[in-house]
Amino acid sequence: MATATAFSPADTDKLSKLKSAVASLNQISENEKSGFINLVGRYLSGEAQHIDWSKIQTPTDEVVVPYDKLAPLSEDPADTKKLLDKLVVLKLNGGLGTTMGCTGPKSVIEVRNGLTFLDLIVKQIEALNAKFGCSVPLLLMNSFNTHDDTLKIVEKYANSNIDIHTFNQSQYPRLVAEDFTPLPCKGNSGKDGWYPPGHGDVFPSLMNSGKLDALLAKGKEYVFVANSDNLGAIVDLKILNHLILNKNEYCMEVTPKTLADVKGGTLISYEGKVQLLEIAQVPDEYVNEFKSIEKFKIFNTNNLWVNLSAIKRLVEADALKMEIIPNPKEVDGVKVLQLETAAGAAIKFFDRAIGANVPRSRFLPVKATSDLLLVQSDLYTLTGEGYVIRNPARSNPSNPSVELGPEFKKVANFLARFKSIPSIIDLDSLKVTGDVWFGSGVTLKGKVTVAAKAGLKLEIPDGAVIADKDINGPEDI
Repeated sequence: MATATAFSPADTDKLSKLKSAVASLNQISENEKSGFINLVGRYLSGEAQHIDWSKIQTPTDEVVVPYDKLAPLSEDPADTKKLLDKLVVLKLNGGLGTTMGCTGPKSVIEVRNGLTFLDLIVKQIEALNAKFGCSVPLLLMNSFNTHDDTLKIVEKYANSNIDIHTFNQSQYPRLVAEDFTPLPCKGNSGKDGWYPPGHGDVFPSLMNSGKLDALLAKGKEYVFVANSDNLGAIVDLKILNHLILNKNEYCMEVTPKTLADVKGGTLISYEGKVQLLEIAQVPDEYVNEFKSIEKFKIFNTNNLWVNLSAIKRLVEADALKMEIIPNPKEVDGVKVLQLETAAGAAIKFFDRAIGANVPRSRFLPVKATSDLLLVQSDLYTLTGEGYVIRNPARSNPSNPSVELGPEFKKVANFLARFKSIPSIIDLDSLKVTGDVWFGSGVTLKGKVTVAAKAGLKLEIPDGAVIADKDINGPEDI
């Protein structure tokens, strides 16, 4: 793969001006300043990797291991305790709940029975620690957007049997696209002037925070990293055991693609290494092939298992040069650029890195109220240990597709419009548009469309059973 690192004179000038501008930003640490300059330098040098499509190979079962081919687990609780004593759980907690109309960190949205994402995560680890007499700590990587709120929120777990640690990911200045100056230098010193540079930043931030060395000193060996909004990302001893036995420094959980996941990144074998291929890296003429379920059958869940010593080695050597994702935005009419990286792209830098092809149940993200409808319904049950488990009474292995109109986008509106969550155990698809209100005890089956006519309030009565119907007014119910 060809990489160019020569700067044009114009870029050299840009970078030196940027360095002196960034030096004056006293809101951020020296580590953040040098990390940012490093990232911009890599971006300007155009070191982006160009994928040679003809060299892409489908990974073998040795590289992406089927879940049922993972090493068998010992039944002895003493062995389980030994495994768990090597583990740290890290949740990516930098995102806000704004897209769902909530203020504060997304992880404090109530998911089920009044419990938030964070409550469920704590319950799960508490149960593990109590059952096996171990001490799995929980780390939360916050961004400057979620840090203060999270510190207040975790106080409520003070009496739990878990060590909870928080640390911040880097804070980088947004770049004014026109002249490559940091937005905070243009007088925008509020939060809008800054951005968190994607979850690829988890590795240097873990190191810079001092948490990595502290964990290694306690004998911890692996970190399980996952998005805080993925309810399926629970500790899996089978994966941990396999990695320790086979000395795999990195494992990405992947799962079979459905038509809903065609844009998700996939794992490929490329020039003898396993690596992540994202849709943004795909040449235009191959995008349809990338989206096909036939050739690229799996996608990245962003559940990652990584060896802590390996993170330390690679961060110290400045070897984690993940693909840069340019993310153009607009702040108060000014076009800005934020450069980000993804944690999954680090796979190619670790030794003996593998994928694990896991069941779909390990990928249950809540990105919108349509997902909330699924997890709050009778499709799932909540166990005492905080696990959200799929109801075996549903025969169809895939979940129903749910599309809710903009009236349901915010959590508060969504909750107001459902007197109780309908039974959807036999639902195939639901599409709701307009001013629709659901009564309690409603049952939806098959393919259901509810479309209120403009200016009309449409109420679905208590106890209604709707099967394979298009509803446009009360007369259709």
